[in-house]
Amino acid sequence: QLQLVESGGGLVLPGGSLRLSCAASASGFTLDYYHIAWFRQAPGKEREGVSCDSSVGGSSNHADSVKGRFTISRDSAKNTVYLQMNSLRPEDTAVYYCAAHLPRNRVPCFLVENDYNYWGQGPQVTVST
Repeated sequence: QLQLVESGGGLVLPGGSLRLSCAASASGFTLDYYHIAWFRQAPGKEREGVSCDSSVGGSSNHADSVKGRFTISRDSAKNTVYLQMNSLRPEDTAVYYCAAHLPRNRVPCFLVENDYNYWGQGPQVTVST
């Protein structure tokens, strides 16, 4: 079973940047074949979709709140997906989760939590002075 391991969280000043990584913890799983998404959950709030990237060179989607600031990308050689977060704001503070699912057809990824059946543990990202 696919297990996802995230890294890269931490404390950053407003306006700063962080890069989160999501990798498969075991060999035999090629993340390129999976839709990968990042979700986040802030204290007292519901989990929300941030960005997703479709499998095998498909399209990506971003929540309006992060468009122009966050970028999702893949390194196939490292079997890793990244979320580059720039111009961070205090409202970006949350636990960030990497999620994955194998698409059954050529539909693009969506930021719908129920679409994803593999989840990581989630690093904390804190944006604060």
